[in-house]
Amino acid sequence: MKHQEFNWKAFDGTDLFAQVWEPSVVSPRAVICLVHGLGEHSGRYSHVAEAFEKEGYILFGFDHRGHGRSGGARGHVSSVEDFLRDIDLLLEQARTRYPGLPIVMYGHSLGGILVLHYGLKRKPALKGVIATSPGLHTSLEEQPVKIFMAKLLGSLVPNTALPSGLDAEGISRDAVVVQKYKQDPLVHDKITLGFGKVMLGVTKWTLEHAGEFSLPLLLLHGKSDKIAYPSSSTEFAAALKENCTLALWDGAYHELHNEPEKAEVFKTMTMWVDARLRGV
Repeated sequence: MKHQEFNWKAFDGTDLFAQVWEPSVVSPRAVICLVHGLGEHSGRYSHVAEAFEKEGYILFGFDHRGHGRSGGARGHVSSVEDFLRDIDLLLEQARTRYPGLPIVMYGHSLGGILVLHYGLKRKPALKGVIATSPGLHTSLEEQPVKIFMAKLLGSLVPNTALPSGLDAEGISRDAVVVQKYKQDPLVHDKITLGFGKVMLGVTKWTLEHAGEFSLPLLLLHGKSDKIAYPSSSTEFAAALKENCTLALWDGAYHELHNEPEKAEVFKTMTMWVDARLRGV
């Protein structure tokens, strides 16, 4: 597997770190564009890249602004449009570097929300979208004080940072994964009030417009996910009459790609992409 790193300038001058994993033996069949989750970074997906590489797929991702090795205040975004324009750049880079190859977007957690929102807003020409554990419904719904603070103060003091409240124990049943996550210097638990207000609006709008999603969609979720509730995926899927495949895993936590069943999860994803490339 070949690995390369890049540094891009976003539309507003923010430094974005990106990286790509390519098959070293076979000719690539498609590009999977990765959009990662809250507080983490693209480097946590190298083992996912290996699974895709075995099937002839490129994994191409970047660190969100305010995350990982990219610039910007930790856990902050001024508008969802900032995220969408960064994803625009990812897809543009993928098309430029790999002309003619089919492209699939793959988003996890926060990234799952963003790829769904992006698909609705931008309606890009893609072979399909994979969303794992999208956080459209979370425990935040049971914390009215935090919601009130985000709505009231998100515009007044948008840069004020708070702990995200994400429970590391809930990402995986694999204790090694949890420990590595806790010790990862590029992982953070910051979220600003401005970010919170932006994402409250995004999740509400995305769910309200779910029935308008027009791209082939694979939704995957763990039934025991306490970070992003599985109702996030089941509700979105219920709004779609076709072109949507929903896969749920009994007992699985938030990061399906880091669960004991990950080989099964990877197989589900690659078989689905295979079918899209065949036009099934």
